[in-house]
Amino acid sequence: MLFIRICRLLPTVPVSLARHGVIIRRSMASDTTATETTRFDLLVIGGGSGGLAGARRAAELGASTAVIESHKLGGTCVNVGCVPKKVMWNAAVHAEYLHDHSDYGFDVGNVRFSWEALKAKRDAYISHLNRIYRNNLDKAKVQTILVMLKFQGEVLALPVMAFFELETLPKRSVIVGAGYIAVEMAGILSTLGSKTSLIVRQTAVLRNFDSFISTNCTKELQNSGVDVWKNSQVKSVCKTDKGLEVTIVTQDPEKKNDEEKIGTIQEVDCLLWAIGRQPNTSGLNIGEMGVDTDERGHIIVDEFQNTSRPGIYAVGDVCGKALLTPVAIAAGRKLAHRLFEGKKDSKLDYSSIPTVVFSHPPIGTVGLTEEEAIQSRGKENVKIYKTSFTPMYHAITSRKSQCIMKLVCEGKEEKVVGLHMQGLGCDEMLQGFAVAIKMGATKADFDKTVAIHPTSSEEFVTMR
Repeated sequence: MLFIRICRLLPTVPVSLARHGVIIRRSMASDTTATETTRFDLLVIGGGSGGLAGARRAAELGASTAVIESHKLGGTCVNVGCVPKKVMWNAAVHAEYLHDHSDYGFDVGNVRFSWEALKAKRDAYISHLNRIYRNNLDKAKVQTILVMLKFQGEVLALPVMAFFELETLPKRSVIVGAGYIAVEMAGILSTLGSKTSLIVRQTAVLRNFDSFISTNCTKELQNSGVDVWKNSQVKSVCKTDKGLEVTIVTQDPEKKNDEEKIGTIQEVDCLLWAIGRQPNTSGLNIGEMGVDTDERGHIIVDEFQNTSRPGIYAVGDVCGKALLTPVAIAAGRKLAHRLFEGKKDSKLDYSSIPTVVFSHPPIGTVGLTEEEAIQSRGKENVKIYKTSFTPMYHAITSRKSQCIMKLVCEGKEEKVVGLHMQGLGCDEMLQGFAVAIKMGATKADFDKTVAIHPTSSEEFVTMR
């Protein structure tokens, strides 16, 4: 059985599907002309969150397991995603709080920030996590096959993952994209002191989120100092003696003649593309193995993570659905239990998955948006509760930031099918509410819960 989770380009590995397992042939280190053959019950391609979780759980259940990885163990999340991003976001939050110190009676004087010191601490932490992953695989007796790849060549614009390779804080940053990664990177860079522009094709960021969140997040970005270019796209990028010159084309949606306005951003020393990711399935010849993909290269799976080829499975970002680390981990473990413990109904429930965006302030969301609820249930069956207020923390600060909250309820019993919020503390606030919604809580259940005062979260149980 071949359990596939692919996040990046892998070298060609001679693999064959046996009747009762997977056979892998590879060159011996001492003699490159010789080969060794090993039989596995499970071969995982991609040492990311889903792959490692599934491999370890399969090994715990008695399966002979191997993991092939072309980079560092831990995948996108640990190395160039949520973990190092959260470290950078924490630093940016510290910078925000420094602006509020005088309002709370502190005289902190001139505080200097060292990007280099932060990067060193962050990278050391990530290396520590890499070692933990390797040790955990060794303890579980999962064989690890690492093939390191190097990519060369000069590029003017960087993929967003290259953000974590920056050696110094950019003075002038431009980020292209309107998704959560673009929003997070723009917030971090701007808050830490880089003059930042965000280029979005339409009028708001996070367009797949509830419109209440999308509109507010765009406003918060602008209020915090991010220069948001709406209805805009990059036309060209030129390298000059003073940095990059980025030419922007902006359309005026109110003018019917499609009139375009040309603008430039000069002396840019950091241009990041955050316009989405594509699965790195090329080079694996999965089509020849009978594994179907969609038009973007995502592997097509059913509710049990089965691909179109029996014995080959896929979990994680490569499936193109709910691209979140906890989702990949849960799906990998569920698959292992189905394959090696005989739990034939073991599968992940993809409904009501909570999501946090580490923007400034952070966003928490779970369940259906108002638009999705109306489309699927009908407007007459949907009831919305929402509020907007200044969190108590900002009551005495000159820097202001709002907190917004919304409940999406359906039916006569007003079952809560969606919860959306942006504000101070919303990232840590969401998990408990997600449990309630997963259990089928109604608006009446919220109303019967005694509020915790004074907190922002009490607004959810006092909405009218």
